[in-house]
Amino acid sequence: MFIEQNKVLLSENKKPILYDIYHDGSLTLKPVVVFCHGYKGFKDWGAWHLVAKAFANAGFFFLKFNFSHNGGTVKQPIDFPDLEAFAQNNFSKELDDLHRVLQFIISEKKYSSVIDVEKISLVGHSRGGGIVLIKAEEDSRIHKVVTWAGVSDFKVRFQEGTETFLQWKETGRTYVENGRTKQQMPHDWQFYEDFKANEERLTIHRAVKNLKKPQLIVHGSQDPTVPLKEAQLLHRWNPNSQLEIIENADHVFGAGHPWVNDNLPKDLDKAVNDSIAFLV
Repeated sequence: MFIEQNKVLLSENKKPILYDIYHDGSLTLKPVVVFCHGYKGFKDWGAWHLVAKAFANAGFFFLKFNFSHNGGTVKQPIDFPDLEAFAQNNFSKELDDLHRVLQFIISEKKYSSVIDVEKISLVGHSRGGGIVLIKAEEDSRIHKVVTWAGVSDFKVRFQEGTETFLQWKETGRTYVENGRTKQQMPHDWQFYEDFKANEERLTIHRAVKNLKKPQLIVHGSQDPTVPLKEAQLLHRWNPNSQLEIIENADHVFGAGHPWVNDNLPKDLDKAVNDSIAFLV
């Protein structure tokens, strides 16, 4: 298997993007899968490396990456040493990061002999699901799109009008605790301002209703973070989509961080296999 890890994608006047590539090493043209992590996520979380290997073994060219403002750094990509970058993240930046990654894959000469540019698909987990749905709708180069425990609405998560929201507006910064690392992770008010300035583009409902390409929705029936009803809404907005509910699965399909097992948890294995079958 061909694996490149912690490669750096540089762009002028922008923070670097760290990425990994997995494929089977053959010189055949492979369909491409780009994987987008979720909120408080990163490319090396949990069992994502086993997910990458599973897609590579199935014949895909698989790329996973860290969003440039996810709080990681080039030297320390795991967890969140750069909380000031995290504070400056927003949905527009994540869409721009994904665009940069796509431009890179398509234009990079060393991959031209192993990728099929007519078959580029996106897979997104949680908040990354919303990002890939918006990108798939607006970018003609995307062939298919898959969400795992994907969100259906960015706006509702700001909890407009609540005391917390009003205090955020007044002070310019709010904090969310990371349950695993116990870090107080900051969001600056620009996050909300960017959303309002780009609300039409960033409305997942609009993107899904207008989506004219194959869409798979994978969701656990016992997801405590993004309720199953969000997957059902996505499916209702695009009746041509395919909905796969994994019974009793949670938000991360049985995985956790760190993941020391050599095998995928059964729920995540099913999510991977359902996705592979859809994307082939």
